[in-house]
Amino acid sequence: MSNVDHRIHQISKHAMQPLYKTDKRTEGASFKDILASQQQEIKGLTISKHATDRLQERNIQITEKQWRMIENKVAEAKEKGITDSLVVLEQASLLISTKNNTVVTAMDRNDAMNRIFTNINGTILIEE
Repeated sequence: MSNVDHRIHQISKHAMQPLYKTDKRTEGASFKDILASQQQEIKGLTISKHATDRLQERNIQITEKQWRMIENKVAEAKEKGITDSLVVLEQASLLISTKNNTVVTAMDRNDAMNRIFTNINGTILIEE
């Protein structure tokens, strides 16, 4: 009589194939990085405390529709490899880190006039 447990079965190599497909963009990335990236994509834009303060101080009103347009365009920019973008609206300009999905600062169009914007590699013009 053998001591082999008959509940244990040999598993074929085919059954051991992964149940998911790998994404070339995430190969080599840590689980934490992939999770953070996915959460950013789901969450949309984050508005930094500095940008929130500037929006309030300068009485800049951005509608929900405009925010959705901004989010969509920032996602497009991110797909094209843009990491820092200037978003120009009719009433305001926003500096956005597309890499982090974060509005860094905001200014009304008067404040933005005659300024030089550095460290950006993309511009998004939004007209409603």
